[in-house]
Amino acid sequence: MTSVRFWFIKNFIMMTCMGSLIYFVFLQFYLYMNGDQILNTKNILMLTLLMLMVFLILSVQFGYRSGRNVLKRLDELLSFVSILRSGKYSARAVEIEKDEIGLIFEEMNQLAIVIQDQVRSLQRLADEKTDLANQAHQAAVMEERQRLARDLHDSVSQQLFALGMISSAALRTVSKNPIQTEELLKQVADISAKAQGEMRALLLHLRPIDLKGDTLIDGLNKLVKELKERTQLDIECRLENIEYLSKAIEEHVFRIVQEALSNILRHSQATKVRITLERIKENLHLYISDNGKGFKVERSLMTSYGLQTMRERCEELGGVFQIRSMEEEGTYINIRIPFSNE
Repeated sequence: MTSVRFWFIKNFIMMTCMGSLIYFVFLQFYLYMNGDQILNTKNILMLTLLMLMVFLILSVQFGYRSGRNVLKRLDELLSFVSILRSGKYSARAVEIEKDEIGLIFEEMNQLAIVIQDQVRSLQRLADEKTDLANQAHQAAVMEERQRLARDLHDSVSQQLFALGMISSAALRTVSKNPIQTEELLKQVADISAKAQGEMRALLLHLRPIDLKGDTLIDGLNKLVKELKERTQLDIECRLENIEYLSKAIEEHVFRIVQEALSNILRHSQATKVRITLERIKENLHLYISDNGKGFKVERSLMTSYGLQTMRERCEELGGVFQIRSMEEEGTYINIRIPFSNE
């Protein structure tokens, strides 16, 4: 009884009743004016045309009223949908009628409640994600600080302690045994050079993690230029300008080169370094070699934090990490990372 269909049926019934009533009144008026005269074909045709005009006028009137009412409610529904689309999910529609359009309003209200709850959930998840990201950042900072503290303690701190001991011994022997003092001073110079290399390597780790908007080639050129200015390393670079590299590949490759140079500064005692970056078919190839003292690869892969970090970064990109080293013959690192032009 509350449906739109029944509302239209009711309006048409009213129109029929009013049309019949008008027809009855007009027929009575006609009989009053013409007495008991029998209706002929002409008169019946005239009455039919007259009733056609009456029902046509009534149809237009009732159709306009019915359409105006439905159109008004549909406009309200469209306005409510526009409000929800604009993001105002707290809005609610007030609809008294319980017909089909009223049910649509009610469903839209329920939909607005669901969307509002989902928005709150998404915002809550975003806040939790931000908190987790901050916690992860803090944990990474603490881990990096602890690693730098261990490196300082294991290398520079011990070297400074050795410098102090040797310097004290040199002071005691400077007047009694000049030859021994000279040997001690040579040890002081050698240890201080090693400590300086360790500090340069540690400072290299303190560089920003990202490229600060530079391309991979620009970042590597700046890094190599800085090392050439601050160290005695002879660095030979051949860097191919490769397009369509993703940001992740650029940042990981930059950090791999940075880690490799840091290890060379700290451990290899090398004088020459060669870096090659090129594209071969669908792979990015990175070669890093030095003429340092080398090491036993099997043992270092298990204990070296730097080598593990380089391998992990390469594997995160789906690449292959290979390293070869022989004592007194240097170290050679080969990395292949697949990528596409899309």
